[in-house]
Amino acid sequence: MRKWLLLACAALFVFPAVTKAVNQDSLWMYTHYTKKEVYIPMRDGVKLFTSIYLPKDQSEKHPILMTRTPYSCAPYGETNFRPLYKNHHLQYLKEGYIMVIQDVRGTWMSEGKFVNVRPFNPNKKGKNDIDEASDTYDTIDWLVKNLAGNNGNVGIFGTSYPGFYSTMGALSGHPALKAVSPQAPVTDWFIGDDFHHNGAFMLSDAFSFYTVFDHPHPKPTKVGPKGIEYYTHDNYKYYLETGALPNFSKIIGDSVTFWHEMYAHPTYDSFWQARNVRNYLKNVKPVMLVVGGVFDAEDCFGAWQTYKAIESQSPKTNNRIVMGPWYHGQWSSNDGTHLGNVRFGSNTSEYYANNLEVPFFNYYLKGKGQGADIAEATIFFTGKNEWKKLAQWPPADMKEQPLFLQPDGKLAFTQPTVSNSFSEYISDPSKPVPYTEDVHFSRTISYMTDDQRFASRRPDVVVFESDVLDKDITLAGPVIADIVASTTGTDADFVVKLIDVFPNDFKYEEDAPSEHRRVPSSTYPMGGYQMLVRGEIMRGKFRNSFEKPEAFVPGQPTAVKFTLPDVAHSFQKGHRIMIQIQSSWFPLADRNPQQFMDIYKATDKDFKKADIKIYHDATHASKVILPISQ
Repeated sequence: MRKWLLLACAALFVFPAVTKAVNQDSLWMYTHYTKKEVYIPMRDGVKLFTSIYLPKDQSEKHPILMTRTPYSCAPYGETNFRPLYKNHHLQYLKEGYIMVIQDVRGTWMSEGKFVNVRPFNPNKKGKNDIDEASDTYDTIDWLVKNLAGNNGNVGIFGTSYPGFYSTMGALSGHPALKAVSPQAPVTDWFIGDDFHHNGAFMLSDAFSFYTVFDHPHPKPTKVGPKGIEYYTHDNYKYYLETGALPNFSKIIGDSVTFWHEMYAHPTYDSFWQARNVRNYLKNVKPVMLVVGGVFDAEDCFGAWQTYKAIESQSPKTNNRIVMGPWYHGQWSSNDGTHLGNVRFGSNTSEYYANNLEVPFFNYYLKGKGQGADIAEATIFFTGKNEWKKLAQWPPADMKEQPLFLQPDGKLAFTQPTVSNSFSEYISDPSKPVPYTEDVHFSRTISYMTDDQRFASRRPDVVVFESDVLDKDITLAGPVIADIVASTTGTDADFVVKLIDVFPNDFKYEEDAPSEHRRVPSSTYPMGGYQMLVRGEIMRGKFRNSFEKPEAFVPGQPTAVKFTLPDVAHSFQKGHRIMIQIQSSWFPLADRNPQQFMDIYKATDKDFKKADIKIYHDATHASKVILPISQ
């Protein structure tokens, strides 16, 4: 879905607002701020284009809050203001922050060569040894030395790709950098973020993104790529009829280098490992506030894993995490009341802005307020729809408990005792399981909480359901799929979905309040709703190693174990827990030919049907391990 249209330039200015308020706030910004555009020199001589919004008030010194982005710091021109007033960033303007937005090296109006997720260089020596951390250092150094009226304190924040640059900035080592907030940060593009999940190629996101991103330009430009023409806006139809991955490569063309680099590195080799930010999160100096959405379709993994990597590798760092019930960037919108059909009972985005992000920067950059009191982990639990302030994540009382697949589509916390029991389906790549029910063009944001009844009715999806719960069950942490499966092919994908089944008589209050955007009375039948709590795909050949894939032996029961991103959800008394397993999730993920091969080189003739068995007996006990907390 074009990375939410390249995060709408880092989610800084595309959020809905009441027209009257926008006009008033726009006038206020133009009255109280001036804009300056500069080229800031880097140590190797390359100059980076930077937009700076300066408060006119000179009665006090001002902190600097910066975003570095590959998505453009537009609009260009010193009389053209970026509408920072459209979301909670207005509060930073009212607080008198110097707001800085920079086109990263090789993008838009900046000089130099762009490199996707440029690896961190921990051993920089000469002036030509550069990375995103050094570019951040050089930018900060110029800002604090050249902007009159700054107080010497710098913060960095950004969502998605700018979240990656925020993490890199935290490694810059500049003494003026006091606080950093990587939000949905791109972290590992092979294991869990954006373009690969557990080695499976996330086709629709990757293709829609690179048709409008990273197209080369010989000199700085204000004009972005035009993209391509789609012959149909039926997402499923387009990707299915386009066929095997080499066909998509032909459409992309030869100019987008990174697209072809992805094809050239089909395993977790040194290319991908160098781009895994987690490898470098040691001795992090600034105070960190990692932010993400539990229902972020793009970088949920990155938020959880960035926080955990800092905790384990930089234990002295003041490091905290906030995870809300959000899609990608929803925390910076004006409406966090719901996602798709699922409601959260309050405006969670407003809570985040007023109680977490703004106080965080105010405290560490201005010495003001209660930002130091933000909990180690501030997590919103869906189901009960409540924020929890925790001393650690996962919570100290979290215990892993296996939930076993049973014969006859049942789930139970006891291991099955029968022998030779399995559920079976035919996985047909010519008719892959869709990831959502509706016909649409761009990848949806709401599929992360979508009703899964459409999938449970398909013959190529196996379904296991618990009895009605007699008490609440709260999950807080990573979910582990530990299944035993066989295939008549030599490779297979496994999609495991954790689902909350609502009671048949469930419905929301018809006039449930929403503080900003008014949610209309729902006509969707919520009774029996099968809410996706967490779903994840595993490319089976990587079950033992992402570096060295292994073929399946046809017909042989084989363990496939993998970790799904963390969840924070309470299954309420009267609900049921459901597990669905399938072998395609299209076109979210590319189709597996179900033959052991380099899928990036597969032809349309290589795709084969396979008979998949999921075992649930005493010898081969498939289970999902739940992180149960009080």
